[in-house]
Amino acid sequence: MPDEFLELREVSRSFGGLQAVVDCSFRVDAGTITGLIGPNGAGKTTVTNLIAGELAPTSGRILFRGHAISGRPAHEVARRGVARTFQLARELGRLTVLENLLLAPYPQKGERLWQAIVQPRAVREEEEELRSRARALLERLQLAHLRNDLAETLSGGQKKLLEIARAMMTRPHLLLMDEPTAGVNPALVDQLVRYIRVLRDELGVTLLIIEHNLDVVDALCEDVVVMAAGSVLARGSLADLRADPAVVEAYLGGGGARHAAL
Repeated sequence: MPDEFLELREVSRSFGGLQAVVDCSFRVDAGTITGLIGPNGAGKTTVTNLIAGELAPTSGRILFRGHAISGRPAHEVARRGVARTFQLARELGRLTVLENLLLAPYPQKGERLWQAIVQPRAVREEEEELRSRARALLERLQLAHLRNDLAETLSGGQKKLLEIARAMMTRPHLLLMDEPTAGVNPALVDQLVRYIRVLRDELGVTLLIIEHNLDVVDALCEDVVVMAAGSVLARGSLADLRADPAVVEAYLGGGGARHAAL
């Protein structure tokens, strides 16, 4: 695995006259859970969109496993092994939980007419392998009992788990997570934290996580990148960042009563 697992080099993105990301540079090492924090409007989600290929940088380069992915369309980036989840779950509500997972892997032999006709056995074997993998993920995430339910009937926390499972069906090397605990019942947050650790420790996935809940960041992330005004302000352990006056000022606006929150 290249040392430069994921690296952003002076990446910028503007929208008209607005500079959303400005000369943003940082790297994520393989096998880590890296946190990305900062105040609202700091550019965190825009950076995630740039990595995932949903936006192209105005300038700068993004390297993933030794290859430039800057400006590549999202489907190409995904095929290189980058998956993501969203702050607001994007389940396919009128499909079952199991069907949501089975749609995720690409390409599939059964999607090609000639293979379905000429190689029906290979198509069936692949479909069964995907079903087996989907069932195993649902078991791991304690969603197996809901596999035949419509995805739209799940709770907010269950939809987050479904998104994780669907992303894992693509066998990613890197998983980008945008506020995985946002809107989740507090009783389910600890469960989500445990599952995210499993993704790294047992399934070998590297993670970059945007998260406002600093207790979650503290529990998961050995390394934390702080953004402010579109740029990287600081980086380190959360304990070190809490003692950095520049981080406190940018993240909390210097309010003494709010200092303890960081």
